[in-house]
Amino acid sequence: MRRRKVLNSFPAGDPYGSRPAEEYAARCRERGLRATVVMDLDRDAFLVVALDADAPQRAA
Repeated sequence: MRRRKVLNSFPAGDPYGSRPAEEYAARCRERGLRATVVMDLDRDAFLVVALDADAPQRAA
């Protein structure tokens, strides 16, 4: 199983839907991270996660 780290989260109620999360993930991929967007139903948020174990932690 791959280790994942949450890089950022975006509210699912955003008027633009998942677009901000997708754009953030695209910028992460440009920097070489294997980032993707997943939905966290419990928190009602889109999460940008890095699949690499050495990905930086999410800024608080």
